Amino acid sequence: MPMPTNPAVTSGKPDRPGALDLPLHLDGMRGPQSARVHQGLRDAILAGRLAPGSRLPASRLLAVQLGIRRNTVVGAYEQLLSDGLVEARVGAGTFVASHVPSGPAPPERTPATDMTPSREVFSLGRTSVYALLLGRLRRAVGKRLRTLDPVHLGYGDPRGCRELRERLAEHLAVSRGVHCDPGRIVLVSGTQQGLQLCLGVVLRPGDAAWMEDPGYPAARRVLEAAGARLVPVPVDGHGLVVDEGRRRAPGARVAYVTPSHQFPTGVAMRMDRRIALLEWARDADAWVLEDDYDSEFRYGGPPLTALAGIDAAQRVIYFGTFSKVLFPGLRMGYVVLPPPLVEPVLAARAASDRFPPSLLEGVLADLIAAGDFSAHIRRMRGRYRAARDAVADTLAAHADGTLQVTVPDQGLHLVARLLPDSPPGAAARIKDAARVQAWLLSETRLEPGPPDGFVLGFSGHEIGALRDGAKRLAKAAAAFGTPA
Repeated sequence: MPMPTNPAVTSGKPDRPGALDLPLHLDGMRGPQSARVHQGLRDAILAGRLAPGSRLPASRLLAVQLGIRRNTVVGAYEQLLSDGLVEARVGAGTFVASHVPSGPAPPERTPATDMTPSREVFSLGRTSVYALLLGRLRRAVGKRLRTLDPVHLGYGDPRGCRELRERLAEHLAVSRGVHCDPGRIVLVSGTQQGLQLCLGVVLRPGDAAWMEDPGYPAARRVLEAAGARLVPVPVDGHGLVVDEGRRRAPGARVAYVTPSHQFPTGVAMRMDRRIALLEWARDADAWVLEDDYDSEFRYGGPPLTALAGIDAAQRVIYFGTFSKVLFPGLRMGYVVLPPPLVEPVLAARAASDRFPPSLLEGVLADLIAAGDFSAHIRRMRGRYRAARDAVADTLAAHADGTLQVTVPDQGLHLVARLLPDSPPGAAARIKDAARVQAWLLSETRLEPGPPDGFVLGFSGHEIGALRDGAKRLAKAAAAFGTPA
């Protein structure tokens, strides 16, 4: 039976003999009748329309007024008693409690900024997934559910699923030169969560932290949130300038680096710089945070050996992710910890979200074991290489020499720089004129440093859209100036 809608009395039949003048509003409420009556009475009490000490109608009379069963009203009254909003007095009836809260603040619509990442051309962090892989992922999930292990129904190991950690240990040893026991691998929702966990253990507020400049803004925000005092260390054509880091902050506690494919410049850290960085970490009792975010996608040969693979002193914390290899919606990454940090990081993990989703981790372990993971990487390398070349070739063909394009041997983005004599603010004006989604190179810097340019993501976009966007960007750049 539908509830009455009269906003003042709720009866809908104010002329009924014995009708009560009860300020009860039930318009728009949903749920069972008893819950709606309870909510209407609760709101009237909290809003002050029913004063403390006032007597509520007998349940039978209110049921008649509302045209509902008496038991429905009794249930609402009992809930009000449990809430402490009314009092039952033997032989007298039910009364509003003498002390009740003043009620919640009136609801206000709070405008929320849409934080969904852009999907426009050149936006970063997008991937392509073939239907073949999705089909196998779907079947692997179904198989796991049909043969569900009770371990997936309870709390698990803070490190995550052992099967996946074992597969990762094998994969890292072969592809990245990182040899580790699976017990040193911790599965996380992504690199940022891994950074937060580790920084909470190794960093104290105010500690100095080397940050590549230019560098990855998301990692910078995590370091700042952890209380780090950021020390910008310049990056040149050979990677992080370690000598400059030593000069600026020799006693820094951590150094965040992307040595295999520096973000955003794309350069690989030269071996002598890597050795110097590891020596500094050993001497300073510091930790190196190696973010190996897209190492699987190397187009000119096998992936480079990771910094963690040559770290004899075990000062490197290695971060990897499935977000770039498969897709970000998996929310799956991992950290390889030096032995001294395993126990404290696991304690920090157990105090936060306890453990990651083991069911999905088992599915990924199955994909790796079946060879689907490696096959997908090989397939995507070809697709992303074609996307990279389409962007680079189109920019070169239409920019009239006003853009200097670095074609990377690895990764999922490239950098197009303006000429050194470009006027200030030119990059932002060009971007607006081209109607493209791209980071400005200046947005990745801690310290100003010309020339400005564009960080262009090419993964996960259709090649036709990439060519159209590159043509607009190139023509906009050409319109703002000609080569000197």
